[in-house]
Amino acid sequence: MIPSVYERLHITPGVSAVIVSLALMLIAGFAMTRLTSKLRLPNVTAYIVSGILLGPFCLDLVPRGVIDGMSFLADIALAFIAFSTGEFFRISTLKKSGAKVLVITVLEACLASALVFLVCYFPLGLDLNFSLVLGALAAATAPASTVMTIRQTGAKGDFVDTLLQVVALDDVVGLVAYSVAISVAVAADTGSFDFLSVLRPLGVNLLVFCLGGVFGLLLKLFLDRRSADNRLIVSVALLFAFCGICTALDVSPLLGCMAMGMVYINTTGDERLFKQLNYFSPPILLLFFVRSGLNFDLGALVNTSDAIGGVPLIWVGVAYFFVRILGKYGGAFSGCLLTGKDKRVRNYLGLALIPQAGVAIGLAAMGARTLGGSAGTALETIILSSSVLYELIGPACAKLSLYLSHSYSNKLEDITPDPEPDETGCPKSEVERLIERINAIQSELPAHRAVYYEDEKAFSDAAEEHNAALYRALPAERRKR
Repeated sequence: MIPSVYERLHITPGVSAVIVSLALMLIAGFAMTRLTSKLRLPNVTAYIVSGILLGPFCLDLVPRGVIDGMSFLADIALAFIAFSTGEFFRISTLKKSGAKVLVITVLEACLASALVFLVCYFPLGLDLNFSLVLGALAAATAPASTVMTIRQTGAKGDFVDTLLQVVALDDVVGLVAYSVAISVAVAADTGSFDFLSVLRPLGVNLLVFCLGGVFGLLLKLFLDRRSADNRLIVSVALLFAFCGICTALDVSPLLGCMAMGMVYINTTGDERLFKQLNYFSPPILLLFFVRSGLNFDLGALVNTSDAIGGVPLIWVGVAYFFVRILGKYGGAFSGCLLTGKDKRVRNYLGLALIPQAGVAIGLAAMGARTLGGSAGTALETIILSSSVLYELIGPACAKLSLYLSHSYSNKLEDITPDPEPDETGCPKSEVERLIERINAIQSELPAHRAVYYEDEKAFSDAAEEHNAALYRALPAERRKR
């Protein structure tokens, strides 16, 4: 089925339709970010909204065949997201507060999942299998929004360290919960439920985690003494290869790619590769989120689905949205209280765990593929609609939590300590104090690393050699001038 606008432009459903659709998705996603940036909203929101507008329920500018043919983007996007998350699993950091962070993460993730399941299954009366899968997806948090907010504010301290470790481990807990839930749902649906059907996906995920660690070591081996271009080529090739293996095993690449990134950063300390991939991955992530928006069924929000229990999806989405926030905040508060964390961490950590986008949307796409039919469509619709709302309020709540926990400040006197009096004991003037504070800030700035500008340096050296050769070729009289 091809949209009528394509027929009028004589664009066939073949290769040309695919290329035009990709161009439309990229242009629309980029154009929408110009608007959302003015509103200080994350790019993820822009991508999903542009997908909704391009989709069959609004402008209908992307053929259904193209949308269905890009289902692999969920696995690819999850691979890039998970690999970049692995950067935060440094052994040196985990040794300091790893046990406490694990307790906090398990409590906040499990409480959110449990509350969503209970509300969906009992008061709303939804299908058991659907409630299990939806509850499992509630555990995941979007690390991208939180990390972006931390970088924008320059926040640091115990609150930030705890937050980064929690959002990184959050997706691990969410993946395990999702694997168990989807296995139970499939087994119950086929009528062949047994204990091994629950243990089998856990064993497969453990195998994938170990295999991801092996790929991390291979990545270290293959990238040794490679040029910048070849480093990018090899790393993307290995990520795609690992993702293909996971797809063949019908398992999410999330945990394995996270292990791949974790092993690589701990064995090499090379942050440069993660920065290179962050420059390469935006078009892929844009297409993934736009494609998720294309699948968003606006009409389904006000309709009822007998496959999940006959409740309008809009009520399920509203319940999921608020109950998950309650579970995240309550679980984080309880975990911090149990582990003896400072009250600033305890009171405000839950606020920073609200965002939910990439991982949850990717798992929802895989869950929709597994459940199929109207149940799969309902699952993806609820996660997409709630993710838009979470990305609208999530970054603002994360920034508020960083401010209330005193992890950053806009006041100069809070950034640097008050300068001491001079040798005579007299207080220094305002100008002297300002100069000392500026010097203190400059001393904390990272040093310039020439390694990131190898191409520029080589070009400058070549230009200098060329000028020197020209100078030597000049006659002695002109050189004196």
